[in-house]
Amino acid sequence: MEGRYPALVFFLALILGFVLVAAVSIGLGLLVTDVLLKAGGVASADESFVRDLVDQRTGFLTDTSAVGSTVGSIVLSAIAALVAIAFAIRRQWRIAAFAAFVPLVESGLYRVTSLADPRHRPEVARLEDLPVNASYPSGHTAASIAVYVGLVLLLTSRITDATTRRLAWTVAVLIPIFVAMSRMYRGMHHPIDVAGGVFVGLGAIGILLFACRAAGSADQFRSMYR
Repeated sequence: MEGRYPALVFFLALILGFVLVAAVSIGLGLLVTDVLLKAGGVASADESFVRDLVDQRTGFLTDTSAVGSTVGSIVLSAIAALVAIAFAIRRQWRIAAFAAFVPLVESGLYRVTSLADPRHRPEVARLEDLPVNASYPSGHTAASIAVYVGLVLLLTSRITDATTRRLAWTVAVLIPIFVAMSRMYRGMHHPIDVAGGVFVGLGAIGILLFACRAAGSADQFRSMYR
């Protein structure tokens, strides 16, 4: 992705994709908070699931949930940064750009959605001191999908060994599940919040794929007319 023209196309596509996905995410959030949760029994079932998890708390499970939360925050940021640096050194700009920007795009989508669609966190003993009206969507779940699933999607395209590919995808799927269960166990999110996080995470991947492919097409077009 060398040169100003492909880079400009990348950022324009990134902005366009962000605006579109953010609008859909906010719309889905409004549908959840203003319609779905007011339907009979939905909100109580959502809350009951978290209460059942809280009732199962033990010292070991609480420590394990802390690991899950860390895997969905600090660890994934470090992994994304390392991948971005490694591929930038190799001058493989599209993968480097994906790794660098996917956590930023996910974070932006999460912020605008949570601000537009405030929802109170579960009415249980919460294990973290975070804003109580930022339950929807689950940012940790979104981030784990955006980074782990997104990077595996890109990197496995370069792996020919089927066993390695299956192992990578298994890990990429299990980590977000672990993160999501940890966040609900800690009383920070409901199941519907996790579903919103899944959309945000997949949306971030889609935005970056769109931007990277647009930049790649621009680079090919420029090369044809040099």
